[in-house]
Amino acid sequence: MEFFSEYAVFLAKTVTLVIAILVVLASFAALRNKGRGKTAGQLQVSKLNDFYKGLRERLEQTLLDKDQLKALRKSQVKTEKKQKKNPEAKPRVFVLDFDGDIKASATESLRHEITALLTLATPKDEVVLRLESGGGMVHSYGLASSQLARIREAGVPLTVCIDKVAASGGYMMACIGEKIISAPFAILGSIGVVAQLPNVNRLLKKHDIDFEVLTAGEYKRTLTVFGENTEKGREKFQEDLDITHQLFKNFVARYRPQLAIDEVATGEIWLGVAALDKQLVDELKTSDQYLAERAKQSELYHLHYAERKSLQERIGIAASSSVDRVLMNWWGRLTQNRFW
Repeated sequence: MEFFSEYAVFLAKTVTLVIAILVVLASFAALRNKGRGKTAGQLQVSKLNDFYKGLRERLEQTLLDKDQLKALRKSQVKTEKKQKKNPEAKPRVFVLDFDGDIKASATESLRHEITALLTLATPKDEVVLRLESGGGMVHSYGLASSQLARIREAGVPLTVCIDKVAASGGYMMACIGEKIISAPFAILGSIGVVAQLPNVNRLLKKHDIDFEVLTAGEYKRTLTVFGENTEKGREKFQEDLDITHQLFKNFVARYRPQLAIDEVATGEIWLGVAALDKQLVDELKTSDQYLAERAKQSELYHLHYAERKSLQERIGIAASSSVDRVLMNWWGRLTQNRFW
């Protein structure tokens, strides 16, 4: 126990020192950035064909002997020269990624990526969205879906690939794709709406604590955490949920008219294999397989709009990572657990 006490004191001193240093740096960063506007981000574009080519060439270097590799490279050079003399216009595929949290925070980057590609994309091109999301806030995913709708309205083919999950708000985005491709065991569906909140009014009453809720407007507040909820308020809250659900169903049915919407809009989820039978998806395939196939006849461009973080934000991220590492190391020593 003496060891643990000494180690706890050492840990406390270390964490205090780290926090003190970070506070000073954060203050300096705040003063430096005072009066400056938000730093603009940057659109990063990479050609995925080069990535696939690099993978193949690395494998060829390992598996082929010197003579075989020399002959192969010679043949490739001839082919490339021939293509340069008779250039063939290949269709373009713009690849985007969306990794959604509960607030659909990735929408901020997605909107800029879509704005950029729509300046050049034509109906002969294609946009592929690699989507991962279990859903979240209605208004946040509503905006994300509206961004994707811009691609459809421009007449550019949109393919959505789902490797792990696209449920609830995630499926709301996915359904906009003219083609939805899913891995066999990805999670899809959950076309429903849920809301929940605790109520501690009885606990407050037990301790003689009053909590007043004043509103102007009959339904300004329906259910609350601290106030006393009424049956009328519950009915209105449920009515709002039902309206939102109906809007969700109508939205999905608009882009996927082949669905038996009342059958699938029950809030249930399905794995990819079952989702194919329900027509929630069009094909079972991983995004890697689909893009590798498209790379054979198309030029693939991956777009990512990266927000430039301020010094203060970078310090905050570094601080969080440092504290996490210290605490994990301390807990590992106490419990003799190993962390990978």
